[in-house]
Parts: sequence; C-alpha cells; structure tokens
Amino acid sequence: MREFSADYLTETRRGMWSDRDALASLDLAGRSRILDVGAGTGELAAVFAEESDAEVVALDADPGLLGHAADADHRLAGDATRLPVRDDACDLVACQALLINLPDPAAAVREFARVSTDLVAAVEPDNGAVTVDSTVDSETTLSARARQFYVDGVQTDVALGADAADLLEDAGLVDVSTTRYDHTRVTEPPYDDAALEAAARKATADRLADQRPELAAGGLADDAYDDLRAAWREMGREVVAQMQAGEYVRRETVPFYVTVGAVPRDSE
Repeated sequence: MREFSADYLTETRRGMWSDRDALASLDLAGRSRILDVGAGTGELAAVFAEESDAEVVALDADPGLLGHAADADHRLAGDATRLPVRDDACDLVACQALLINLPDPAAAVREFARVSTDLVAAVEPDNGAVTVDSTVDSETTLSARARQFYVDGVQTDVALGADAADLLEDAGLVDVSTTRYDHTRVTEPPYDDAALEAAARKATADRLADQRPELAAGGLADDAYDDLRAAWREMGREVVAQMQAGEYVRRETVPFYVTVGAVPRDSE
C-alpha cells in the first residue's frame, strides 16, 4: 500500500466536503455505527461525526495518522484487507481515496461487505482525469504530461474511481449507484503557508524527483525526465514570481466518485 504523510493528507483533502450533497446516498442521519477504513487524518470521519449521531470508528494501517483523527469515537489500527472487526459490526463501512492505493482493492471491498449489515461506500478519485488551470501557462501542460506518465507507472489503479461500482458488485453488493463529486482546490491571494511551500517545491522540482521511479516505470526516459524537470523548475520560478506580485491563481479539479452498494437482505 502506498503511504502518505499527515501534512499531505490534510492539504489534499482541505475543503473536500464543504458541499456534502454527494453523500446523500449514505443516509448518515440514520446510521448507528460507521467504520471509516483508511481514515488517515480523519477528514471523512469528521464529516460522519458532524452529520450523524452514529458511533464513528476510524481505522488505518498507520497509527501515526490516526493520532490526527480527533473527531472519531474510536481509533483502530488495522489492514483494510483483513479488518480486525467482527462480522456485521457496522451499518455503514466507507473509505475515501483508499482503494486506489491498494494492490488488491477487491479484497478490501469483500471485507467491507463482511463487516457491514447495510451499506458499503467507496469515495474514490480518477487521478487520470485531474485538470489544472493556472495563470502560468506551462503549468497546465507540464502537469498533464507528468500525470500521464505517473498514472501509467504507479503500481496501483489510481484512476479506478469511475469503475469502483464493478468492485462492489463483484463483492456481492446490490443496488449499486455512483455519484460524481468534483473536488476543486483553488490557490489565490492571499497565499497561505501551504501554497507558498508548494510553490517552492515547484521551483526545485522536488515532488517530481520524488515521483521519478513511477515516471520511469510509466515510460519516461532519463533524457526526457531531465528535460521535464528543467521545464518544471522554470515553471516553478514563474509561479513564485507571480505569487510575489500577487497575480498567481491555480485551480485543480479532482473528479471523485461516491459509489454505494447494499448488503443483500437474504444474507442476513
């Protein structure tokens, strides 16, 4: 399973659920116990706690991340493909941006179905369809180029969001439905510390360097990587210059798919 820092999770999920209409099919107000699998720093668990009177359990393989999930009633370390939870323990089992990071997402969904008495929900992105609009013209093109090589080279299906319904149906869940939710993050004046740090990383191309193994696996040759990194650093310097002038605006849209399935009644 791919691993992420608490800072990365907090930043990428910032503002994720300012609009919660896409979660209507989870019937949160009617829940009694909810298990959030791969909860990370607890952003989705916090939504569950706000929108229902249910007992909320946050589970993650990284105990360090769980320390940030303060809104959960209980925090539990465990593997999504071997949940340390008894059969039929919850009436909703959900995850957010978890299945895209698992080598065997089907095994996790089967576990979700085992533990739930009612609904299973997967909130998963299609990272291959992310769009970036920027006042720095080259950022849009370079981001798309790097993303394609990354998606092709990463060892898990980071673009499965729109196809999560197949996983739920294969696990025996019924009445499967999917709602698209676009998470848009905007960087604009006044810039916060996270935005300033992201700009600095663009100017050094540090994140591109972090992703070099995946880029290479996706077919990006060494000389092409060097060219991409040089162009990325130039783009980053232009981002910094625009921020200093208070002119930089960036809009990134990540399509998420909220896929919900029901446990068959005849299995109870």
